[in-house]
Amino acid sequence: MPFDHNDHYHRLLLRQLPPGCRTALDVGCGTGRFARRLAARGIAVDAVDPSAEAVAAARELTAAAGEGEGAGEGPRFRQADVTQVELPRGHYDFVSCLASLHHVPFDTVRTLRESLAPGGVLVVLGCHPEHSRTDWAWSLAAVPVNAAARAAVALAERVRGVRPTGPGAVRAPVAPPRMTYAETRREAAVLLPGFRMRRLLFWRYLLVYRAPGAVSAAGAVSAPGAAGAAGAAVRAAGGS
Repeated sequence: MPFDHNDHYHRLLLRQLPPGCRTALDVGCGTGRFARRLAARGIAVDAVDPSAEAVAAARELTAAAGEGEGAGEGPRFRQADVTQVELPRGHYDFVSCLASLHHVPFDTVRTLRESLAPGGVLVVLGCHPEHSRTDWAWSLAAVPVNAAARAAVALAERVRGVRPTGPGAVRAPVAPPRMTYAETRREAAVLLPGFRMRRLLFWRYLLVYRAPGAVSAAGAVSAPGAAGAAGAAVRAAGGS
């Protein structure tokens, strides 16, 4: 498959997982690549995306990888708009948004923040437009690296004779980001006190917010049956 800017940062995002992480929500999961990486670590993953095509591809790719849906297995994929989903409060140890936050109002992070368990972590791999001189400097630095990476991936695919087909060729819908890097920092300072944010190559930024408290050795603090209730809430909101 072509060089993917979001996939490139998966390892960086996985390093943000809190100790003892048991539950996760992947917002704008696309075809589910990152959600599957979370599930492979034994994490119960809810993954939502508004695109029916992307969710169908995610389920098919997960089944082809020998993973089913359900706790301890593959991610639970649901077609849903996260702004319309009633997320369980204080439930998730980890919430991820990979190039998806700019598709919804930024204050959606308030709901995502409230869904975090004590000590839970929200990570945003976000996109921003070029606006300042600093933005353009990072953009210029990314251009040759991006070209080299794409060329290397394309060459490897030709050598192996591999071309994505079927669900592997599905791409999640894209939209141009509108909030600048500076605007995002200002909004995050209000909604996510104590956040950390830094620029990345490939027109991305990393934003990390940790909820007060700590994840227990046994995972998130939650009432009995909360995990099942949480999954049911997401399923009901997704309508499937």
